[in-house]
Amino acid sequence: MDINGARVLVAGATGVLGGALTAELAGRGARPALAGRDPARLAEAARAYPGAPTFLFDAYDPASCARVVQGAADALGGPDAVVTAFGSVAFGRAAQVGDEIAEHLMAVNVLAPAAFFRAALALMAPGSLIAAFTGVVAEHPQAGMADYSASKAALSAWLAAARREARPAGIRVLDIRPGHLDTGFADRPVAGTAPPMPAGGDPRRVVTAVADAMAADAELLRTAPDGTPVVEQRAR
Repeated sequence: MDINGARVLVAGATGVLGGALTAELAGRGARPALAGRDPARLAEAARAYPGAPTFLFDAYDPASCARVVQGAADALGGPDAVVTAFGSVAFGRAAQVGDEIAEHLMAVNVLAPAAFFRAALALMAPGSLIAAFTGVVAEHPQAGMADYSASKAALSAWLAAARREARPAGIRVLDIRPGHLDTGFADRPVAGTAPPMPAGGDPRRVVTAVADAMAADAELLRTAPDGTPVVEQRAR
């Protein structure tokens, strides 16, 4: 897709990754719409993009996610891309993480993004794109993060199935699987404490690669062992 002039909704634009991606896309000429859950942070993020539409959503309310997509379509004249860059993490042994935490992770990390994309796919024209940050745990589940890994793997599976449905319509589905990044995300778990982790990668490097992948109509972005982002044109 041609990013210059593209109408892009970024859900999670108030976060580190979502904010960096919004800046990267806007720097390439995209017309962003910003969505987040905190009114003050959303207003602060929007100051960098005068005139950009903003929307509040609650990841526990899938209907609010769908309303954001429709609102962005009305404001921009239709979405060319919808990207989700939000989520929750929890740590702890599989036998110790409670059902309530597991349900929370599934609601925020799977059902909410799916609600955004379900609404988007119903509106999108050929050449459009949906994209989500799943992470390396989607393919390499980690001990002490069973429920978080499962939620990201579930989202990746949803994207894989939706991709097969969307290809004939000319709509791309991009699965973004970076390794551990220096965003502070692991320091804000809904439960547990993060185990020792290696130094996180540079999120700016990743969002540059994400924008490149979007421009190339790629289907997968992963991280090589040396931390280099790798864009794959077609997901396996």
